[in-house]
Amino acid sequence: MTASIIGWAHSPFGKLPDETLETLMVRTTRDALQHANIGAEDVDEIFVGHFNSGFSKQNLTGGLVLQADPGLRFTPATRVENACASGSAAVHQALRAIESGHAEIALVVGVEKMTDATSDAVKSNLLGACYLPEEGGVEGGFAGLFGQIADLYYARYGDQTDVLAAIAAKNHRNGMGNPWAQLRKDLGIEFCRTESPGNPRVAGPLKRSDCSPVSDGAAAIVIASANVAREAKRAVSFRATAHVQDFLPMSRRDILRFEGCATAWRLALHEAGIALDDLSFVETHDCFTIAELIEYEAMGLAPAGQGARVVQEGWTEMGGKLPVNPSGGLKAKGHPIGATGVSMHAISAMQLCGEAPPEIQVPQATIAGIFNMGGAAVANYTSILERVR
Repeated sequence: MTASIIGWAHSPFGKLPDETLETLMVRTTRDALQHANIGAEDVDEIFVGHFNSGFSKQNLTGGLVLQADPGLRFTPATRVENACASGSAAVHQALRAIESGHAEIALVVGVEKMTDATSDAVKSNLLGACYLPEEGGVEGGFAGLFGQIADLYYARYGDQTDVLAAIAAKNHRNGMGNPWAQLRKDLGIEFCRTESPGNPRVAGPLKRSDCSPVSDGAAAIVIASANVAREAKRAVSFRATAHVQDFLPMSRRDILRFEGCATAWRLALHEAGIALDDLSFVETHDCFTIAELIEYEAMGLAPAGQGARVVQEGWTEMGGKLPVNPSGGLKAKGHPIGATGVSMHAISAMQLCGEAPPEIQVPQATIAGIFNMGGAAVANYTSILERVR
């Protein structure tokens, strides 16, 4: 592939009562264009990752980006939705526009404003990303679905309480150094493994420390063709991408294998001409700690049911053989749904350019892997990024 990320911007993630969808989108758009050193009039197409699903009464949110600068007026803008992978879906649409020759410069903005909703509304809104005829009545919303997945994993492979606690503790520890993270607190393994008033059980074996928080936030990236990127101050190329869509009903799949995730990784690594060992780090979709554990196995770090070894031997820690979620992941950074995939690409580009915050910078990072999923491994997006300059 020839397209490259040449600029980015990232808002804080968390509960942002003074922000709206519009203010989040406007600020990150302006900052990303400035960082890329391009004018609004140079943007050929805009793609917005925004799940919504009832979180906001405002639809047609692609049009809100134009509020950032009059120079964006009349620029094609499209909202893209694929559940929790809406951000990566928007990135992939931008890549297609560039690779087809229809655009030289594309702006991608991911956004979500979730914290204005009640707890019941959050659960209901998120369940729109499951197969409602079979899964819509689950208690606890998406946490209930992943609680069921965790129960099944425990039944097949044994109790994973300490393993999930270690994943949560790792991501919180990493998130301490991320200035945009929602939960910047080192919780420690003991807190994460123990049910308590501060860490109650949520669904199945999952506790609060196993679940990503409800978040507001936005991120933006500017993607340019090879001709434009050649003149840019920085350029991070898309060495490969893959998008794999699996069956929506969990009943039609072995839900413990995340086969869509595994296929997306296999396709992307093959296209990039590299092995997993060639990656400097991975940003993966840890909406729940059980998801990150299964993703270790799906990406090929360990055979099915043996992901615990990855954790026990410290492979995914900062300084390990393959750091996973140096940003803190969704667990600590936060998960404003439409912004998540764009955030993963922005932070990975920072890492590869050596511009990440010092506490989370992976030394000598050269190639990054990203996995972003929508639903329970239904929409599966993988990107392989490499620094050009």
